[in-house]
Amino acid sequence: MSPRTLKRSLLIALLALFFAAALNAAPLTPPIRAEIEVLLSALEASGCRFNRNGSWHLAPEAKMHLLRKLDYLEDKKAVQNTEQFIDLAASASSVSGKEYLVQCGDTPPIPSKQWLLAQLATIRSSTGQP
Repeated sequence: MSPRTLKRSLLIALLALFFAAALNAAPLTPPIRAEIEVLLSALEASGCRFNRNGSWHLAPEAKMHLLRKLDYLEDKKAVQNTEQFIDLAASASSVSGKEYLVQCGDTPPIPSKQWLLAQLATIRSSTGQP
Protein backbone atom coordinates (compact mmCIF):
# COMPACT_ATOMS: atom_id res chain seq x y z
CA MET A 1 0.00 0.00 0.00
CA SER A 2 1.44 3.35 -0.99
CA PRO A 3 1.88 6.11 1.62
CA ARG A 4 -0.74 8.18 -0.19
CA THR A 5 -3.29 5.34 -0.11
CA LEU A 6 -2.52 4.70 3.54
CA LYS A 7 -3.08 8.38 4.40
CA ARG A 8 -6.36 8.40 2.49
CA SER A 9 -7.53 5.23 4.26
CA LEU A 10 -6.62 6.66 7.66
CA LEU A 11 -8.43 9.89 6.88
CA ILE A 12 -11.56 8.02 5.82
CA ALA A 13 -11.41 5.89 8.98
CA LEU A 14 -11.00 8.95 11.19
CA LEU A 15 -13.91 10.73 9.51
CA ALA A 16 -16.09 7.64 9.91
CA LEU A 17 -15.23 7.49 13.63
CA PHE A 18 -15.94 11.20 14.05
CA PHE A 19 -19.37 10.95 12.41
CA ALA A 20 -20.23 7.78 14.31
CA ALA A 21 -19.36 9.51 17.59
CA ALA A 22 -21.44 12.54 16.63
CA LEU A 23 -24.43 10.36 15.81
CA ASN A 24 -24.11 8.54 19.13
CA ALA A 25 -23.77 11.72 21.22
CA ALA A 26 -26.36 11.77 23.94
CA PRO A 27 -29.02 14.45 23.93
CA LEU A 28 -28.95 17.06 26.65
CA THR A 29 -30.64 15.68 29.76
CA PRO A 30 -33.60 17.58 31.25
CA PRO A 31 -31.70 18.41 34.48
CA ILE A 32 -28.80 19.93 32.51
CA ARG A 33 -31.19 21.87 30.25
CA ALA A 34 -32.94 23.16 33.39
CA GLU A 35 -29.61 24.19 34.93
CA ILE A 36 -28.69 26.14 31.79
CA GLU A 37 -32.09 27.83 31.79
CA VAL A 38 -31.64 28.82 35.46
CA LEU A 39 -28.21 30.22 34.59
CA LEU A 40 -29.62 32.25 31.70
CA SER A 41 -32.50 33.44 33.89
CA ALA A 42 -29.89 34.68 36.37
CA LEU A 43 -28.30 36.63 33.52
CA GLU A 44 -31.70 38.00 32.50
CA ALA A 45 -32.51 39.13 36.04
CA SER A 46 -29.04 40.55 36.71
CA GLY A 47 -29.57 43.96 35.14
CA CYS A 48 -26.14 43.53 33.54
CA ARG A 49 -25.27 44.35 29.95
CA PHE A 50 -23.95 41.80 27.48
CA ASN A 51 -21.45 42.67 24.76
CA ARG A 52 -21.69 40.66 21.59
CA ASN A 53 -19.53 41.54 18.58
CA GLY A 54 -18.84 45.04 19.87
CA SER A 55 -22.47 45.93 20.63
CA TRP A 56 -24.02 46.12 24.09
CA HIS A 57 -27.32 44.34 24.67
CA LEU A 58 -29.69 44.15 27.60
CA ALA A 59 -29.55 40.92 29.56
CA PRO A 60 -32.98 39.68 28.37
CA GLU A 61 -31.79 40.01 24.76
CA ALA A 62 -28.63 38.12 25.65
CA LYS A 63 -30.67 35.34 27.21
CA MET A 64 -32.75 34.95 24.05
CA HIS A 65 -29.62 34.89 21.87
CA LEU A 66 -27.96 32.26 24.04
CA LEU A 67 -31.12 30.14 24.12
CA ARG A 68 -31.13 30.13 20.31
CA LYS A 69 -27.51 28.97 20.36
CA LEU A 70 -28.41 26.29 22.92
CA ASP A 71 -31.25 25.03 20.71
CA TYR A 72 -28.84 24.81 17.78
CA LEU A 73 -26.28 22.86 19.82
CA GLU A 74 -29.00 20.56 21.15
CA ASP A 75 -30.19 19.81 17.62
CA LYS A 76 -26.61 18.84 16.75
CA LYS A 77 -26.26 16.88 20.02
CA ALA A 78 -23.09 18.88 20.54
CA VAL A 79 -23.46 19.77 24.22
CA GLN A 80 -23.80 17.48 27.24
CA ASN A 81 -23.26 19.77 30.24
CA THR A 82 -23.49 23.37 31.35
CA GLU A 83 -19.76 24.06 31.21
CA GLN A 84 -19.66 22.79 27.66
CA PHE A 85 -22.57 25.10 26.77
CA ILE A 86 -20.65 28.03 28.27
CA ASP A 87 -17.52 27.10 26.30
CA LEU A 88 -19.25 26.44 22.98
CA ALA A 89 -22.03 29.02 22.95
CA ALA A 90 -21.84 31.59 25.71
CA SER A 91 -18.19 32.68 25.72
CA ALA A 92 -17.61 33.99 22.21
CA SER A 93 -19.28 34.65 18.90
CA SER A 94 -19.37 31.61 16.67
CA VAL A 95 -19.28 34.01 13.69
CA SER A 96 -16.51 36.45 14.59
CA GLY A 97 -14.78 34.57 17.41
CA LYS A 98 -14.90 37.74 19.54
CA GLU A 99 -15.17 37.13 23.26
CA TYR A 100 -18.52 38.01 24.88
CA LEU A 101 -18.40 40.42 27.83
CA VAL A 102 -20.69 41.11 30.78
CA GLN A 103 -20.84 44.44 32.57
CA CYS A 104 -22.81 44.92 35.75
CA GLY A 105 -23.36 48.47 36.96
CA ASP A 106 -20.22 50.60 36.94
CA THR A 107 -17.83 47.67 37.22
CA PRO A 108 -15.43 47.00 34.36
CA PRO A 109 -16.64 44.42 31.80
CA ILE A 110 -15.47 40.86 32.33
CA PRO A 111 -15.49 37.86 29.98
CA SER A 112 -18.91 36.22 29.91
CA LYS A 113 -17.31 32.85 30.62
CA GLN A 114 -15.94 34.17 33.93
CA TRP A 115 -19.30 35.73 34.87
CA LEU A 116 -21.33 32.66 33.90
CA LEU A 117 -19.04 30.21 35.70
CA ALA A 118 -19.27 32.31 38.88
CA GLN A 119 -23.06 32.34 38.60
CA LEU A 120 -23.08 28.60 37.96
CA ALA A 121 -21.03 28.02 41.12
CA THR A 122 -23.54 30.12 43.09
CA ILE A 123 -26.48 28.22 41.62
CA ARG A 124 -24.92 24.87 42.39
CA SER A 125 -23.96 25.82 45.92
CA SER A 126 -27.51 26.99 46.62
CA THR A 127 -28.87 23.64 45.42
CA GLY A 128 -26.19 21.57 47.19
CA GLN A 129 -24.52 20.45 43.96
CA PRO A 130 -20.74 20.15 43.74
